[in-house]
Amino acid sequence: SPGLLVVAGSFAAFRLLNRGLERLVPPPPSARRNRWKWRNIWTSLAHSVLSGGGALAGFCLHPGLSEDMVGTHPPGAHSLVAVSVGYFLEDFVDMLCNQKLHQSWELLFHHSVVIVCFGTAVLLHQYIGFALVALLVEINSIFLHLRQILLMANLVHTPCYRLNSIINLGTYVVFRIATLAWMTRWLFLNRENVPLATYSIGTVGMAIMTPMNIILFYRLLRSDFFK
Repeated sequence: SPGLLVVAGSFAAFRLLNRGLERLVPPPPSARRNRWKWRNIWTSLAHSVLSGGGALAGFCLHPGLSEDMVGTHPPGAHSLVAVSVGYFLEDFVDMLCNQKLHQSWELLFHHSVVIVCFGTAVLLHQYIGFALVALLVEINSIFLHLRQILLMANLVHTPCYRLNSIINLGTYVVFRIATLAWMTRWLFLNRENVPLATYSIGTVGMAIMTPMNIILFYRLLRSDFFK
């Protein structure tokens, strides 16, 4: 399947990027004790820029995606979802090899859900529009990853960190909470048009993602604004 080839190529490309990032973006002294994490965050930032920007471009270039979330699957949009599957697989392996399980289980669980949901869309050549809506979440992830980079670089008490915190919170509400709420509503309204197996995967995915993102939003508020 061409989709699986794209997934494999994406996995390899993000793996190579991860390995070479320390030369491209050398870690500051405050981050040298955790070099793998520095590389991991920059790799995640690259994916967020690619997938978040690609999802926006996909809806602009293919308006039919927003009208038909199930059947419309332009090659570019399908490939973007497959690239994201490859990235989440790479990040899953990276965390599994470099981080203790009790520190990473939430993200590993999150990635498992995303891989199953996106992988289903790639294999079936359906629900690509729905998957692209989910990738709009990555627009907020850009600022989440920038926040982590600034924290590791010991730049917390700077105007740049403060500005990023405000943008991060705003994009969190618009592109993460609102997007997940819209996806849940779409599943509910289209229950009769979605096969039971696919509907079950989507419903379980939303049931897991929604509370996880609400908890993360609370943590961000507490850390950046109510500390």
